[in-house]
Amino acid sequence: MTGRRSRLLLTILVFGFAFLYGPIVSLIVYSFNKSDVVSVWTGFSTKWYGELVRNEQILEAAWLSLQIGVITACIAVVGGTLGGMALARHGPFRGRTLFTGLVTGPLVMPDVIIGLSLLLMFVTLQEGTGWPEGRGMNTIVIAHATFCIAYVTVIVRSRLSGLDQSLEEAALDLGARPVKVFFTVTLPMIAPALLAGWLLSFTLSLDDLVIASFVSGPGASTLPMVIFSKVRLGVSPMINALATIIVALVTVAVIVTGYVMNRAEKRRQADVQSALREAGAEPAVR
Repeated sequence: MTGRRSRLLLTILVFGFAFLYGPIVSLIVYSFNKSDVVSVWTGFSTKWYGELVRNEQILEAAWLSLQIGVITACIAVVGGTLGGMALARHGPFRGRTLFTGLVTGPLVMPDVIIGLSLLLMFVTLQEGTGWPEGRGMNTIVIAHATFCIAYVTVIVRSRLSGLDQSLEEAALDLGARPVKVFFTVTLPMIAPALLAGWLLSFTLSLDDLVIASFVSGPGASTLPMVIFSKVRLGVSPMINALATIIVALVTVAVIVTGYVMNRAEKRRQADVQSALREAGAEPAVR
């Protein structure tokens, strides 16, 4: 029975991974298709990658999406860290329930509702104050940062809730100011959470289509918007080439990030063991 169960679980696992990654592998293979028809293989060719490099519309949209993603992730990390600190390190305060609801709201609210509400807000501000002057990169950054801050807040709050506050309290007892305690003690401990929040915010911003479609204007089309407009007219091998490049970049980023975080964790464990050995050897010396 145990052997049958193991084979059954292995079969389910194989079919599950094939269902998830089979289309991605097919997309990568057909990005090297020589034919103009994406579903008919006529030979190996890299011409679609050359066509992609010469397509100014896609290159401009990709550059715009990268700028928006980086700016959004940085804003989200700062705002989310402050929000997570407020919820994890400060006790009950007036408006805590409302603040918690506002933080968790964007996590469960449909993108259509967020995009429409932000569009109405930008239109009202423009009519009342003259800002923003049209919709473009700035409005997309504000919209993306609005919901990305909520994700970072949840991540930072979870990380802070699982940390021992004795180190922070010891630093305060030794005379360090709260700001110095944050930058020298708290920030290094939550650095992995901040990195995870930054990467998640960048990914969400780069992947967003619905909200960006509401708050963008002429001349400010992000990469998902350009891809969606082209796919509506028919899938081209050039889109497969673009998707292959994105998959390759994401894979490399995940591997590098995992390697760096793994090394940091091993270094932290080595430091802890070294400190424990020194602490254990100290009484023997005395």
